[in-house]
Formats: sequence, structure tokens, C-alpha cells
Amino acid sequence: MEEHSCKNVNIRHFLQLKDLTKEEILYVLKRASLIKSKFKNYETHMPLHDRTLAMIFEKASTRTRVSFEAGMYQMGGSVINLTNNDSQLGRSEPIEDTAKVISRMVDIVMIRTFDQIRIEKFAKHSRVPVINGLTNEFHPCQILADIFTFLEHRDSIVGKKIAWIGDANNMSYTWVQAAEILGFTLHFSSPADYKMDSSIVGNVSSSYLKQFNDPREACRDVDLVTTDVWTSMGYESENVKRSKAFADWIVDDSMMSMANSDALFMHCLPAHRGEEVTASVIDGPQSVVWDEAENRMHVQKALMEFLILGKL
Repeated sequence: MEEHSCKNVNIRHFLQLKDLTKEEILYVLKRASLIKSKFKNYETHMPLHDRTLAMIFEKASTRTRVSFEAGMYQMGGSVINLTNNDSQLGRSEPIEDTAKVISRMVDIVMIRTFDQIRIEKFAKHSRVPVINGLTNEFHPCQILADIFTFLEHRDSIVGKKIAWIGDANNMSYTWVQAAEILGFTLHFSSPADYKMDSSIVGNVSSSYLKQFNDPREACRDVDLVTTDVWTSMGYESENVKRSKAFADWIVDDSMMSMANSDALFMHCLPAHRGEEVTASVIDGPQSVVWDEAENRMHVQKALMEFLILGKL
């Protein structure tokens, strides 16, 4: 009997936000709303019964593991959790070989790793969908959750203005993709030595991306202010240097006052109160960070359902 090829053209991966079309993103967000409603009403929703998710963590995480694991169990499936010590991805054997083996035994894979090229190489040789749980370059699941949270609180994001205050990191690069796909404007502000890498962000129209030297100006008249820690995982040796460079980029009440009066505040967490954001902002009335954190689980459930089963 002829062996099935691992290069199934029908397999959909989610390695960057732009792997989905605008229509597909809106579909996933609509499903997330339904799935969350059922969750809140204790209604069983198990379309992934007998399906198995493999999670590979080369970077540790609390929220990513809990949201994917709890979500898969709630959808009726099972979960295998592999840490860096368990999998030795690309160390004890080539990534290509690991992908070929693991994808014969499970129905979907989530990977949280370092360089984007690692997850792309895995996906190229996988027989099942692969989800980016975070790489150095992109964090698409988090931005899906952030957009879903914005929709819950403020309806459509089309034509809105979003301020990113802080480092040019996987979050900000994914926000740029979201702006292009969904039709809103990202205001980006960081210190001079931490601007966006043009090789990652590409050639983006000023309709979707505006860069500011002054973080307060970046927040002027926006509908959402969002930030992240100044030192991402893997850059801990730069912590002292970054703390000095980003000293004027702390999101405080004064900065929030530049935004629209009904503007929201988001942070993907974990947060360092007194560094990238003050306690008065993250724990204040404009903050929706706890809804944002919970919504990771709901959008990821909808995403896994879509990648495995397609549109229902």
C-alpha cells in the first residue's frame, strides 16, 4: 500500500497571523464567541473528541500551556505536553525527523520556540496542522485573543487606532500584520535603538503603520493602548540596558490621558508593575487584561477546531 505523503496540501498551519485570510480570522473570532458563550453557560462542546494535541515547549509558559491544555480537554480531546528536556527538538534528531514522527501520532501540534525558522521547518514536514504558540518573531495566538477582546468591549476594530508602546518584538510585528489584514492603524513607539526590523515587518503602508519617537504622541486619540515587558525571554542579559532605554516608555495615567476617554489598555502578561506599566493603569478601569488572558483559551479552541475540522 502506498504511504501517504506528509505534504498534504489540505493541511492548514497557523505560523503567522497572515496564514489566515480576513474572512477566516473573522470566522475564528465568531466561533470563539460561540464557544465562550457555551463555556460560560456550562454547555458541553466537544467537537474534538478523541483528537490529540501535542504541545512542544522550548520556551516555558504559564498562560500558553494552561490555555491550550484546558481548551483541548474542554473540546473533548487529549493533550501531550513535551518540554525542552522531553523533546530535544533539533538536538537528538533533526527537526524534520521529529515532525514526521510526532505528526503520525497526534492530530495537531502547538510549538513555542525561538526562531521562526524552527517552527516553519517543523510544519513543512508535518502531516497535521501546526500552531505557533510564540516565536521570537511572531505571537499570532495572543493577537487573536487581543482582537477578540477588543471586539467584545468595543465592537469592530476596523478603522480604529491602536498604540503599541515599547519594544519591537513578536507582539508588535503581529499587530502590524493584523492592521494590514483587518484594516486599522497601529501607532508604534519605541526608543531609537529598538525600532522595528524592516526585514520582518516588510513594506507597510502608512495607512496601517505609523511610527512615533514620542510615546505620548503615539497614544493621542487612540482606541487601545497596549504594551509588553521591556525584556523578552532570551534577552535577560540586556535587562539593565533596556530599563534605562525604555524609562520614558512606561504606560502611566498621563500617557493614557492622551488616548480617547474610552480607550482600553491591554498587556499580554506577565506584567512588571512600575516598569512598562504602572499599577494604576493595569489595575485601573480601562484595563481589560484579565479578559484578554482568559480569551487566549477561547480563541485557541476556535482555532484548533478550524484547523482540524474546517468551517462548521
